[in-house]
Amino acid sequence: MSASSGTSETEALVVPRAKRRGPGGLRQRRAGNVKFGHWWWALPGVLLVLAIHYGATSIGSFFAFTDWTGIGSFEFIGLDNFRAIFTDSGYLLALGNTLLIAILSVVGSNIGGLALAVALNRLLKTRYALRVVFFMPVVLSPLATAYIWRFIFEYNGPINVFLESVGLGEFARPWLADPTYAIWTVLLVVVWQTTGFAMVIYMAGLAGVQPETEEAAALDGAGLWQRFWHVTLPGIRPAVAIATTLGLVQGLRVFDQILALTGGGPAGATETLATQVYKEAFSLGNFGFGAALALLLTVIILIFAVIQQRITAGKED
Repeated sequence: MSASSGTSETEALVVPRAKRRGPGGLRQRRAGNVKFGHWWWALPGVLLVLAIHYGATSIGSFFAFTDWTGIGSFEFIGLDNFRAIFTDSGYLLALGNTLLIAILSVVGSNIGGLALAVALNRLLKTRYALRVVFFMPVVLSPLATAYIWRFIFEYNGPINVFLESVGLGEFARPWLADPTYAIWTVLLVVVWQTTGFAMVIYMAGLAGVQPETEEAAALDGAGLWQRFWHVTLPGIRPAVAIATTLGLVQGLRVFDQILALTGGGPAGATETLATQVYKEAFSLGNFGFGAALALLLTVIILIFAVIQQRITAGKED
């Protein structure tokens, strides 16, 4: 009697509470609490991204239409900043340099990265060490490595010393002080530092290509280039889209290498929109004009990213 009465009393205390919680009882309520907690955990991160990224971008975009100097009051001047950009030869040169470095760095780093990925995808004993060596420039500081490259390209630096030692002294140049060669020197450094990143992306893409498909194409008489063009390249198309999109965005935002190598010189030959934003906003105090340059750079990045994604989506369909 005592045991049965204890059980009935327990049921009388517990079961009505579970029923009041609705169908599913305690388990359903706990699941609901977990789902609700997920939203609360994500909310601070979402608000932080909205405040820092989109909020700051919106505020900066507003100041692009003003004459604010960074201190004090300002006036709304409409499109005057953008008219000044497109009517000044110096800013048009910076825009051209930005597009030149972005496009050529993407081409160079993707070709080099794809070649390295294909080569290191083979069963080489040293492939792991070589992967580390070629990826090392990506993890190094762009500013620090650019200063090392600046020493290499100096007139009395290792390159010119080597040319003179092999009897090619007439090809020695002040590489960073000559407007003809300075932009190409910067481009070389950018490609050197971004090739390893593209290599890693392409190696991940090559991991998804089935070896049996290449072997079948080889048995059918396809040559090395035919197997690469008709089997390997279509299989890594998503990797190509990712590498080119990220490469374009990174190439359009090149700043550290130019600041350390040339500072935008000589005579503005290596100026880009990124360096002009820094100089106008923080060196000259023209914050509104610098914001206009930054907004223009943001629009260019968005246009290139959308075009790249549309082209890639069309090829995949």
